[in-house]
Amino acid sequence: MNEVITIGEPMVLFVADTLGNLEDIDHYTKFLAGAEVNVCIGLRRLSHTVSYITSLGDEPFGRYINKFLNNEGINTDYVKFNPNFPTGFQIKEKTDIGDPLVVSFRKGSAASHIDKKYIDGVDFEGVRHLHVTGIFPALSETSREATYELIRRAKEKGIRISFDPNLRPKLWKSKDEMISVINDLASLADIVLPGEEEGKVLLGSDDPEVIADFYLNLGSKIVIVKTGSRGAFVKTSEESYNVAGYKVEKVVDTVGAGDGFAVGVISGLLEGMDLRESVIRGNAIGSLQVQTPGDNDGLPTRDKLKSYMGY
Repeated sequence: MNEVITIGEPMVLFVADTLGNLEDIDHYTKFLAGAEVNVCIGLRRLSHTVSYITSLGDEPFGRYINKFLNNEGINTDYVKFNPNFPTGFQIKEKTDIGDPLVVSFRKGSAASHIDKKYIDGVDFEGVRHLHVTGIFPALSETSREATYELIRRAKEKGIRISFDPNLRPKLWKSKDEMISVINDLASLADIVLPGEEEGKVLLGSDDPEVIADFYLNLGSKIVIVKTGSRGAFVKTSEESYNVAGYKVEKVVDTVGAGDGFAVGVISGLLEGMDLRESVIRGNAIGSLQVQTPGDNDGLPTRDKLKSYMGY
């Protein structure tokens, strides 16, 4: 069976070919987007086996995504087509300053109609790691129930769980609901991967140590706070330390950097690396991803990663 399992909503992504406001752009390049699917792609490129749970519309976008997943070698046994609802998509601007504007068309998507019954057919035999984010449970009440059910079953099996808050305020009914659910999900995870800015929203502080203590006190075993270009701050019940980031000459697009970071941490731990080494790998992969225009095209193969990290 597959080592890692995750659940999420993949979307077709159209990235502007030139700088400028989206209303003025005539040409785009097609990519695949979605935080959880980015992690799947990154892990597969490092030769790990991954299963992905999702639902796609039975139309060209859905079939494109399914082909993409199969071409990457991701297990699609839990990918279902729903003829009644569409596949979501996004349009993203090209920018050379700051984060790009992303416009999403995902309301009522096939993935948002996933419910906890989807989890009944999941085989956890051989699964070593579950990765979830705060995006999928924001899509609908049923997707939230499915997320909780997946976590519950993974915990029953003793499977390690990582959680990335990945805040998307526009998907939630209210800020208070977002904070409550995200922090509750984090309390169920072994590893929590918040960013400094997310800490501001979720607990009122961007201090990495304060953020780490908050989630450790909720029940997490490891908290890794992403600190942008500076790298990451790591804290467990036994130790805390900073891990320096990789210097990048030119940032093309920051989207997907956090997913690349998760790929590094998860893959490192699966391979028996210690936590510090895994976080160093996470920083490396995150820095590679920000040098490309799509959300996952910078995620490296094992050979590329070795060359980049110098070993």
